[in-house]
Amino acid sequence: MLQKMKSVLVVGPRRDYQEIIDVLYREGTIHLQDISGILENGQEIFTRMEVPKEEEISALLVKLHGIAHILPVSDEEPVKMGDCEESLQKLSTSALIARAYQVISNLESHTRELANRRSDLELRRTTLDNYARIMGKIQPIESQVPLLEGFEVTVLLIQKEFHEILDLVRPQLKAITHNQFEFITAELDENNIAAITVFSKKYSEQVHSFLFSQNVNEVRIPREYANIPLDEALNAIARNKEEIDTEIKTIDGDLAALSSRRYLEISTLARLLEDRLEEIRALNRFGQSENTILIRGWIPKKFLKRTKAALSDAFGNRVVVSEMDVSAEELENAPTFYDNPRWVKPFEFFMKLVSPPKYVEIDPSPLMAIFFPLFFGVIVGDIGYGLCIIAFALVMKWRFKMMEWIQQLANILLISAIPTIFFGFLYGEFFGNLGEEMGWIEPVTLFGITWNRLEAIVPLLVLAIVIGVIHIYIGLSLGALNAIYRRKKKHLLEKIGMMGVIAGILILVVTLMGIIPEFGTIIAAALMVVFVPLLIYGGGTMGAIEVMSTLGNILSYARIMAIGMASVILALVANELGGALGVAVVGILIATLLHALNVILAMFSPSLHSVRLHIVEFYSKFYEGGGEPYRPFGRDKGAE
Repeated sequence: MLQKMKSVLVVGPRRDYQEIIDVLYREGTIHLQDISGILENGQEIFTRMEVPKEEEISALLVKLHGIAHILPVSDEEPVKMGDCEESLQKLSTSALIARAYQVISNLESHTRELANRRSDLELRRTTLDNYARIMGKIQPIESQVPLLEGFEVTVLLIQKEFHEILDLVRPQLKAITHNQFEFITAELDENNIAAITVFSKKYSEQVHSFLFSQNVNEVRIPREYANIPLDEALNAIARNKEEIDTEIKTIDGDLAALSSRRYLEISTLARLLEDRLEEIRALNRFGQSENTILIRGWIPKKFLKRTKAALSDAFGNRVVVSEMDVSAEELENAPTFYDNPRWVKPFEFFMKLVSPPKYVEIDPSPLMAIFFPLFFGVIVGDIGYGLCIIAFALVMKWRFKMMEWIQQLANILLISAIPTIFFGFLYGEFFGNLGEEMGWIEPVTLFGITWNRLEAIVPLLVLAIVIGVIHIYIGLSLGALNAIYRRKKKHLLEKIGMMGVIAGILILVVTLMGIIPEFGTIIAAALMVVFVPLLIYGGGTMGAIEVMSTLGNILSYARIMAIGMASVILALVANELGGALGVAVVGILIATLLHALNVILAMFSPSLHSVRLHIVEFYSKFYEGGGEPYRPFGRDKGAE
């Protein structure tokens, strides 16, 4: 449910503003408000605080992160990390900035030189790898390549799908070199062809110019490898690669040594400066006079005492936290803070599908935590499927431990599997009618009615409608409570009128069906006489029209029975088809596949329809949304 919020005003000496902000940031309980509201109400001695050093700290963070990115991560012990953070945490913002400048001055140029040199060496090594690969491919045809003084060798790389270009290049080279050339082709790999071209150096400029104009990928072997046999060139490349690897290892050793000495300090500095930057950015919401600062915000009532104690411990009586009286309009705009019991928290996931409730509204999460599993269980209603859903949810929780949204959905499935098994017991279903056929279980009979879904279609349809009536009436009652809380008389009368009119219509219907005696018509007429005027007064003509919409909402709950019936029929088909195939192994395989499909559908379709019944039919009776989520000023606890 939503927590009660307190509007507070923190007043303290201006000279301590940074320390006050530090304490509030560490506590992480206050949702900051813009101080403009107070400044515009006659507090002319106060002005908005300016934001200093924001750009300077941002620039320092870019440089610190750049250095940290170059250095290998140092695996320091937690105790040592705590000592480093504790010593740096004591520094003022100005001292932290000075320390950052010092670190950057000592490390930035050196680490950048090492990183640039390493990058050049890696590029050089990649290039040598390419040369070696090409030379390795053309080495078998080396004997066909004439090594003549005054001739140049170049290699063309052609994708196989464009091999026709070789037929265009060859005659042009023949014309340029006056037939003084050799042109040999070989497959380089599964995608490329290498064409080795040998021609007189006096035509070098014309040949390269022609190849460039044709946009041919030309690989020029470096001069140091061009005029020697390929095996010698390959050996030379291998030696150069070893030299490069040795130098890269030396650079990595230098970076590792730097990291072991300075990485901890750099990463801690960056994190603390990020915190200070966020604190500084909050300054423009504060007010200041010559000697005083004002900080306004909302604190959940359960955190207020703790926050006061933290400020008192740090500043004694120099900092005062005052609880403010707020108007109804201000209270309506207070931030909303969910603090539900553990069994409700997974269902807060569905609240992300709509805008957050306003502070003065009722949080529907607990109701969804009750009705969603109930709807899910009524729809699926199979012991075997419930056990499969539990197994699936447990696997998902184990496999994706770090993904919060999957953990929430898996918890929802685990909770929903419990009523699924319960209703499976009532329906007598274990993988459809398999349990009943095997003599393990049979449908329960209550009040002379069997809960076998294939035989009790009408009673189950009535049950679904009754669930809908109860659900809608709870929604209308919550709407009435919201109206009382927000002091909206017409909305209250509209909700009361709607409940009375709907009750009158339902009594009239069951009377005409002969379910209750005829005097029910008199009760229905009396309800109409009393509640129709209330409905029209509270909601106008649209309120009267809304009656039909609400009746439609109630009928929508029939889908609980319809979707469940589709699942039963598919399970029955799986069992019947598996038994009719004659070959036991094939029959079991087919039945298993169909049941697996049905379980997958059972996890998605009932969930979607249950969510729809809540958001479309149920929420429309009381929920407005549009609230502001509670965002406390402080470090994200999940990032620690």
